[in-house]
Amino acid sequence: MRNKYIDAFEAGQIAQKNVPAFRAGDTLRVAVKIVEGDKQRVQNFEGVCIARRGTGTGETFMVRKIGANSVGVERIFPIYSDSIDEIVVLRRGVVRRAKLFYLRDRRGKAAKIRELRK
Repeated sequence: MRNKYIDAFEAGQIAQKNVPAFRAGDTLRVAVKIVEGDKQRVQNFEGVCIARRGTGTGETFMVRKIGANSVGVERIFPIYSDSIDEIVVLRRGVVRRAKLFYLRDRRGKAAKIRELRK
């Protein structure tokens, strides 16, 4: 059983943030606020969501992209973090599992995810 004050606080935090519905297999563009000294800028991180975990304000998601020299880069973002400016769903993917860690071993067309067409 959780504390009612913590539940009320988390409900307020979740209500403030507008998060789109997405799941593993979707291609996302995450706009992250970067602070360099006294300056602040927004940097986009675009890739495939390979996992979601947790509940409430502690919920996180993992995004994987192929960076320079064909090296895979993964980042874990807290969904309700203040450092995330916005999350944009670019493509909906058709996958049959909740965690796509098998994509780490795939290259090229083998790592391709079918797009959901409406």
